[in-house]
Amino acid sequence: MSLFAQTDSFDYTYDTTYLETTSSGVSAGLMLFYLAILAVVIAGMWMVFTKAKHAGWKALIPIYNTYILLKIVGRPGWWLLLFLIPLVNIIVAIIVFNDLAKSFGYGVGMTLLLIFLPFIAFPYLGFSKDAKYHGPSVGGSKPAAPTPAAA
Repeated sequence: MSLFAQTDSFDYTYDTTYLETTSSGVSAGLMLFYLAILAVVIAGMWMVFTKAKHAGWKALIPIYNTYILLKIVGRPGWWLLLFLIPLVNIIVAIIVFNDLAKSFGYGVGMTLLLIFLPFIAFPYLGFSKDAKYHGPSVGGSKPAAPTPAAA
């Protein structure tokens, strides 16, 4: 008999039941978190559409909502095709978000918020009484401020 001979068999398999249960719980939690964020963004978009005199339900239809958003900011509908081109779609989205911010009378700060934290920006634009839709921001120009009523 050898000095290094194994005298009994040892099972080196691991019990993964705990890991599977834990990972499925984490997955379910992350899915619920994602759905909550999505619901907040959709509710904000619904109100943004409503402020821009469009039906709020249009925010629920995936490609159609982008078309309506283009109309809200004053861009032509064919820009929807630009969203299908890789890398170009990123630039176009930034332009559209910038135009959306300008349509509500905001600047670069709101544009950055729309790009990086849309779950904060869309509800703010939609539900805030301070955010008022001034009209489409065509060509990136700031919309004219409403004229005061004559006294």
